Amino acid sequence: MSNVALYIRVSTDEQADRGYSQRDQEERLKRYCETNNLKIDNVFFEDHSAKNFNRPSWNDLLIYLKKKKSKIDKVLFTKWDRFSRNAGDAYQMISILKKLGVEAQAIEQPLDLFIPENKMMLAIYLAAPEVENDRRALNTFHGMRRARKEGRWMASAPFGYTNKITEDGKYKFIEPKEPEASIIRYLFNEIAKGIEAPETIRRQLSEKGVKILSNQAFHVAIRNPVYCGKIFIKKYRDEEAYYVKSLHVPLVSETLFNKVQLILEGNKRKNRKYIKFSSADVFPLRGFLICPKCGKNLTASGSKGSQRVYYYYHCKSSCGFRQSAELTNNLFVEELKKYEFLPSVQKILQNILLTAYKKYNNKADDRRKRIISEIETYNAKIALAREKLLAEKIEDDDYMIIKAQSKQKIEILENELHTCLVATRNPKKVDDRLNKALSVISNLSLLYQSSSVEAKRKIISSIYPENLEFTGIEYRTTRVNSVLRSISLVTNVLGDANNKKNDKKTAYPCLVAPSGIEPESKV
Repeated sequence: MSNVALYIRVSTDEQADRGYSQRDQEERLKRYCETNNLKIDNVFFEDHSAKNFNRPSWNDLLIYLKKKKSKIDKVLFTKWDRFSRNAGDAYQMISILKKLGVEAQAIEQPLDLFIPENKMMLAIYLAAPEVENDRRALNTFHGMRRARKEGRWMASAPFGYTNKITEDGKYKFIEPKEPEASIIRYLFNEIAKGIEAPETIRRQLSEKGVKILSNQAFHVAIRNPVYCGKIFIKKYRDEEAYYVKSLHVPLVSETLFNKVQLILEGNKRKNRKYIKFSSADVFPLRGFLICPKCGKNLTASGSKGSQRVYYYYHCKSSCGFRQSAELTNNLFVEELKKYEFLPSVQKILQNILLTAYKKYNNKADDRRKRIISEIETYNAKIALAREKLLAEKIEDDDYMIIKAQSKQKIEILENELHTCLVATRNPKKVDDRLNKALSVISNLSLLYQSSSVEAKRKIISSIYPENLEFTGIEYRTTRVNSVLRSISLVTNVLGDANNKKNDKKTAYPCLVAPSGIEPESKV
């Protein structure tokens, strides 16, 4: 009478439903041993995937076989897919068992492995379950894709929604959840105003005790088209990517969603508003000046005299500050001349800015590499999840959640990569643009004087992000356009070059060092 060890393996509830339960396998194996006069030495139960042989109970079985060497003749299991789902690993394990003097055999798919041709049948038995898993995964994929095309959200509900299922249990869907839905609407409306940064709005809500998303999840959420009633269908084979209208109720309008996306991409920034006037050209600074006495905005008006109208910028409060519009405008032109420079300095500034841009481009290259690396990481995560699905280590729903979340992050990274590529330009084109821009700045006061009132106000708004304080003698401001401020610093350093005098004995200009700690020498 031969001694045998029984190996019983399951990995999912689905297998139990299909007759692969441990109890069912045990009954069939014991009945087979009774019929064939085989003595059962031990029974090993496994609840692990057959992707490889790194399984707890199988390792215990191997240790047991080594201890029971020459006493166990066979290891029996119901079918070959209970033994392994990988042909290569299966052949290697069969070889290990042979060295131990043990034969592996499936009672419902018996094979005499001493006959070489039977190895072909073994390959079929091992490959069939793998093909079945692939087919099931593909059917799941197509089913999920078809559901998305119908407008159904198939992943876990995003913030502001909750997962639901129809009464008959056939379909899953999402519906708005309060107060989260109202929070999403508030966020989109506030971001669309363009006054505060999105992160500032999120932090303000958090500080008020409102339940809100984390920083990373927040930035993912406000880019998710699900909130405007759209579902993204990814590219698959010859079918291009596109959007479909969702079945669930949108939380924001498509127009509002697109407006927020433009702001997030930096294509539309909220500039300070300026007022268009139908009055004379004498008040281009109206709305840009603050009172040096009380800090309120200055207005402007005309006062009719005996011979002509006199124009003033003045304060509405009781402080009584008032200045001639003509003087104020003329001094502002002088203020603009601070940012001008000689043509000889332009090439130096151009080289400095182009060098800085090239450094920025190098950082952008590093940023692109980082983004590409993150995209590859998420693709690898999807591939790993697919392997686990095929190996029956995770459920289909878990796989689809991992895949959906990873794909969503990949889309965000791809958009960021696109923005990064758009932001970088050819250094030659940048050089040409710098040349044109610096030519304009070098004659800024003339450009301002020759422009229309509306153009003048645009120039003022672009140079000064905040209002100016005019004291009657000079202009003061806390902030200036960063590019002009940097240019002004460079031109101040090079300022001595404007007053150089040529030595009578040489054609080369001489630079005289400013006086320092040491006393000046008299010649």
